[in-house]
Amino acid sequence: MSSVNKSDAEWRATLSPEQFRILREKGTEASGTGEYNKHSAQGVYTCAGCGVPLYKSTTKFNSGCGWPAFFDAIPGAVTRHEDKSLFTTRTEIVCTACGGHLGHVFKGEGFPTPTDERHCVNSVSLTFHDEK
Repeated sequence: MSSVNKSDAEWRATLSPEQFRILREKGTEASGTGEYNKHSAQGVYTCAGCGVPLYKSTTKFNSGCGWPAFFDAIPGAVTRHEDKSLFTTRTEIVCTACGGHLGHVFKGEGFPTPTDERHCVNSVSLTFHDEK
């Protein structure tokens, strides 16, 4: 269960309209438009909603999908849910702390990563912090 509980009005007061649409209403940014799609600096990606660390840059890879891709999350930071929208079953990923929608995880696509998973994450759901 998420530990950050806010009303829609509270979320709207702290998030941009696009962040609210994606994090709280399970939207998706357009492919190839996100700030972190081709981002390659070293550091940590945190939840844009609550600031909890979600992914390390060492797990980011270029999947060519048009969104930031990671092969693993920081342990316990991301929760998976079955998503049956769009006439298919996918695995949605959300921030464990606030329940904010991050994107979806896909398995078995054959990428040369340790987990054979692709966490396809909306850039709008993330904030990047340089390695210090």
